[in-house]
Amino acid sequence: MNAAMTASAWNNGGAGVSIYWAVAETALGPMLLAATDKGICRLSFDENESTLMRRFPNATLLDSGGSFQTLIDGAIFAVQNPKQMPQLPLDVGGSDFQMAVWQALLQIPAGETRNYAEIAAAVGKPDAVRAAGSANGANPVSVLIPCHRVIRSDGGLGGYAYGLERKRRLLALESGQGGLFSA
Repeated sequence: MNAAMTASAWNNGGAGVSIYWAVAETALGPMLLAATDKGICRLSFDENESTLMRRFPNATLLDSGGSFQTLIDGAIFAVQNPKQMPQLPLDVGGSDFQMAVWQALLQIPAGETRNYAEIAAAVGKPDAVRAAGSANGANPVSVLIPCHRVIRSDGGLGGYAYGLERKRRLLALESGQGGLFSA
């Protein structure tokens, strides 16, 4: 994972950072993609410019342009083909614990899941199950850091910021059971 945006830029609402953004249609619905010159800093669903402005109130937001289209195309491909995830540059910021959890999520192969306790153990903090769940939920680049691959210990889906139906569809697609176009 390329964590290029400085902690101060994240902590200060993106102060001094230019962020390109666009909303693109995907099989999972409208996807907001935002990127700095270092990589993708936000991939979400059902969000728009106003949501991005709240997240990065001090950044300069720019309409998509230039090489940003390559990132948009790559992100759309990743959403619709999560078993063939392209290597896209990421520019995310978080606490050391969040970054460790996100790195652990990147190690989960497509078609597999882990539970929150397994993620906590993978980052060397087996008693931090709730914190691992919170870090999972704080993931700023859905799908690219596959937070949807984390489920509850009892096998239940748990939560997903963009709805359990999207999570169910992503997991089904990754496991070879269809997914995106089934009800």
